[in-house]
Amino acid sequence: MNRKTLDAHIVKTPGIAGGKPRIAGHRIRVQDVVIWHQDLRMRPEEIAQEYELTLAEVYAALAYYHDHRGQIDKIIAADDAFVEAMRKKTPSKLGEKLKGKRHARTSTGLHR
Repeated sequence: MNRKTLDAHIVKTPGIAGGKPRIAGHRIRVQDVVIWHQDLRMRPEEIAQEYELTLAEVYAALAYYHDHRGQIDKIIAADDAFVEAMRKKTPSKLGEKLKGKRHARTSTGLHR
């Protein structure tokens, strides 16, 4: 894929998607496509169909990732660290409620 073709599909715009590389005309970031493909094991065809993208857009995002792997991996790691910090800072109300119910069951002798 030549640089001109890749540049037509992948853009960085301040104020949109945090200025992170994304598919032109969409708010779908390169890192999203990478996570769907690598972590969720989605095939490029599945990603294209699920998110109304062209195969060229999906492959452009993957090509961009491979050209900028270190940068994108750092963005993904930073986002993961942010999510983990927020989880620790703000515990899940549902999770706390469920823990309370489990504790009530075990302390009263009710078990599933």
